[in-house]
Amino acid sequence: MTERITRDHVAHVADLARLTLSDAELDAFTGQLADVLDHAADLEALDLTDVLPTAHPLPLVNVFRADEPGPTSDRDEVLAAAPAVEEEQFRVPPVLGEEP
Repeated sequence: MTERITRDHVAHVADLARLTLSDAELDAFTGQLADVLDHAADLEALDLTDVLPTAHPLPLVNVFRADEPGPTSDRDEVLAAAPAVEEEQFRVPPVLGEEP
């Protein structure tokens, strides 16, 4: 980066974002943002002409198994093991403040 970010730049951006920052926060964020921008400049300077674009570092293929029907459990056995059953379905605790 040719120009170092200043405290005034950070204050201006904070103002645009409608943020109120203390003097200590302005100083801290100025240093942090400068470090981030310096790192971005380092990455931008890399020669990537022979590097292919990639979305993942490993050559992954479909990792899902085939969706094939298989044996199922007996409904009565499964419901018999449940802590609570109502109308041949699992009874679960209420959500969002509903009464039981």
